[in-house]
Amino acid sequence: QVQLVESGGGLVQAGGSLRLSCAASGRIGSINRMDWFRQLPGKEREFVAGISWSGGNTAYADSVKGRFTASRDNAKNTVFLQMDSLKPEDTAVYYCSLNTRLYLYWGQGTQVTVSS
Repeated sequence: QVQLVESGGGLVQAGGSLRLSCAASGRIGSINRMDWFRQLPGKEREFVAGISWSGGNTAYADSVKGRFTASRDNAKNTVFLQMDSLKPEDTAVYYCSLNTRLYLYWGQGTQVTVSS
């Protein structure tokens, strides 16, 4: 059983920062990559940022480039999302995902609310 536990969400004013964490535990196996997605009620989950596990290569949605930074701690099977210059449109539930060769796992989500 693999568990992903997100933390770090909350309420912040526009222009502020938050740092999300996602810790993976259990029988994980070999991680290919971990990603961050977000979802608004009634809308599809959208990709935000991701990082490959071996090379640390990152990818970002255009809407967050230059403001969000993904990083990882391989030893702790943890991925982070540093979110700076937050905007009200960043408000959503943020989910992390973990890709192995065979499986895709999801966390339970953490709410991020940015007030104007």
